[in-house]
Amino acid sequence: MKLSDFHYDLPGELIAQHPADQRSHSRMLVLNRKEHSINDCHFYDLPDFIDENYFIVVNDSKVFKARLLGQRATGAKVKVLLVRRLENGNWIALLKPSARIHKGEKILIDSENYITAEDDPGEPGREISFVSPNSENHIISTYGKLPLPPYIKRDADEVDDNRYQTVYAQNTGSVAAPTAGLHFDEKTLARLAEKKIAIEQLTLHVGPGTFKSVTTDRIEDHTIDPEFANISETTAGNINEARKSGKKLLAVGTTCIRTLEAISESDGNLRACNEMVNTFIYPPYKFKAVDALITNFHLPDTSLMMLISAFYGREFLLEAYRHAVAEKYRFYSYGDCMLIL
Repeated sequence: MKLSDFHYDLPGELIAQHPADQRSHSRMLVLNRKEHSINDCHFYDLPDFIDENYFIVVNDSKVFKARLLGQRATGAKVKVLLVRRLENGNWIALLKPSARIHKGEKILIDSENYITAEDDPGEPGREISFVSPNSENHIISTYGKLPLPPYIKRDADEVDDNRYQTVYAQNTGSVAAPTAGLHFDEKTLARLAEKKIAIEQLTLHVGPGTFKSVTTDRIEDHTIDPEFANISETTAGNINEARKSGKKLLAVGTTCIRTLEAISESDGNLRACNEMVNTFIYPPYKFKAVDALITNFHLPDTSLMMLISAFYGREFLLEAYRHAVAEKYRFYSYGDCMLIL
């Protein structure tokens, strides 16, 4: 398939710059795969569409204040995005500019604290180090900013500290929120519990590659940036038992679906994991573990559009997007969502 097969036009004013007033009051486009029907609802309607024959899997990763602003000895500014910590205690980070920063160069954060480039320019992700763990903690807590997506044209504020996290976030490590989960609030979770709909948690630390456009004309030539995933033995066992009993798995977000499919056998049986994963899902693809999906609206020409096209069908998905544009749904991270059954 070609990259142009996954393009759509979106008016800029539909890109959400702020979260909805209340999490569960986001709009929800409900798509039925058997009937190819489209219904306009709200997220608080979710418990009305599923029952105890479903169970839900969410991503409990928490976004950290990964964005820093430093300065070279020349006085030139350097934008730093921390991506993930390495086993040796150093970090992979995106530096801008990167090509001008040589190995061993110090990037000042304030008069006493700095980070050091530990490798030569070349790869997009550079290895950097902090002076000490105390310096690392001080720099991130004092100067770190939440890394809002590039299409949100404003700086993060105190509202984002709360709203750019899911209510069940607990394992710190993402540089972008698993946005399909942003619509859940305590009231919705309570209604799901009343209906005896179980919720299982996995962790996928979302990396900056989630926003990366596919640049190869043949989508098969694209590669996905690896991200860290963790599913405990208990969680894997619970999911396997639920599926064996005939229950349907509703994944919350593309991060969940990527993780579940990456560690599923051909029969859908899951294994526990604590590793980097980078499964690229595009049409045609036979899903092994996931039966239904909650997802936000995604950027054109991205691997996420391809994943959802594999799950729902490219032509039907583009039809749903055209409907959402016509009905003025809000798009992307702080936007509305789809429920695909």
